[in-house]
Amino acid sequence: MHSSANFRGIVFMCLAMVSFACNDALVKSVTGAMNTGQIMFVRGLLTTMMVLVIAVHFRAFRPIRTILRPAIILRIVMEALASITYISALGQLPLANASAIMQALPLAVTLGAALFLREPVGWRRWAAIAIGFVGVLIVLRPGPDGFTTAALTVVACVFCTATRDLCTRRIGSDVPSLFITVTTALITTLVGAVLIVPFGGWQPMSATSLTHIAIASILLMFGYQTIVLAMRDGDISVIAPFRYTSLLWSVAIGIFFFSETPDSWMLAGVAVIVGSGLYTFYRESLRGRKAVAQRSLAGPLE
Repeated sequence: MHSSANFRGIVFMCLAMVSFACNDALVKSVTGAMNTGQIMFVRGLLTTMMVLVIAVHFRAFRPIRTILRPAIILRIVMEALASITYISALGQLPLANASAIMQALPLAVTLGAALFLREPVGWRRWAAIAIGFVGVLIVLRPGPDGFTTAALTVVACVFCTATRDLCTRRIGSDVPSLFITVTTALITTLVGAVLIVPFGGWQPMSATSLTHIAIASILLMFGYQTIVLAMRDGDISVIAPFRYTSLLWSVAIGIFFFSETPDSWMLAGVAVIVGSGLYTFYRESLRGRKAVAQRSLAGPLE
């Protein structure tokens, strides 16, 4: 039964990663036809409508004042900033490079959890985090030519997304995940609407562009749902490393659809990031097993 749960989790994680990679590719394909604000608005509008239907069905709504909790406010702000930074970078950066930098997210989350949530992190994981960020620098390419605005924008997206994930941990269990998703999607859509004019104004959308955005919205929703399913069953230490399969899809899509060829710097950086991330997952799994063993030895309380 346990191995079956792990297998299901791995399948769902792989499905989530291919969904996110295809979503990124579709968004990248329309960055030349519309600005970041318009993409956020149109995609967000479609996503909000889909999530709204699901939230109504499951009666996930809560009083509006619930949104005013600091953790929820900060999470929404970070989600909006992550969307702005990542979509802006996609139009200027190879898909594989953007995806490679985003693979530092688990390391950034571990770093934030240690610094702000006081979660214990041993020296080995600190070393893995440091090495992982060296990998990011390699992807960025040492020297003035490598540190482009777009690449640094993806780095900013990593930290915004990590902060968003850490905020999620601080939200009470009394707030349904669907309620958070609906409010985040709605406010991010409104932010996109506000940015349309400052970012260049509304551009007419072709049927192709609209279709790409619509499919991207569906894939985004599918990705969010499958990643939740992936993490519910089985061992996280077994399932989580399969998030790196998104890199394979991003590289393949970049090669075949955008004529992008990964260079040696990117491949070397990816190897360092993924290696350090896998080691971090390994150390976390050891820590989890040790904690379970200690509770077992302690026995039941009387």
